[in-house]
Amino acid sequence: MANGHYDLKKAKNGQFHFNLKAGNGEIILTSEMYASKASAENGISSVQTNAPEEAQYEVKPSKDGQFYFVLKAKNHQVIGVSEMYTTESAAKKGILSVVKNGPTADIRDHTQQTA
Repeated sequence: MANGHYDLKKAKNGQFHFNLKAGNGEIILTSEMYASKASAENGISSVQTNAPEEAQYEVKPSKDGQFYFVLKAKNHQVIGVSEMYTTESAAKKGILSVVKNGPTADIRDHTQQTA
């Protein structure tokens, strides 16, 4: 099975963001918007560093009864948010996927393309 990778993109508003994708192409973690490409690249680096540490994750309930998780840096700042999951256990499986795929050095720079 293929390994995960990061897709680094430029949004229509000129800001930058990234998605961590699992080997099957599913988005497993989405970043916030960053004002600069360098800041987004620092965000990827932070995910690579923090992803293997399960203590850096927090599973949260959404307003509609689903679950999602956040990955936090050591300073407690959120560096990535998951998709929605129907159960807490499914969200925890999503965390395991980020733990596995997060450290990848495969970064695909799509910033020269239009969003």
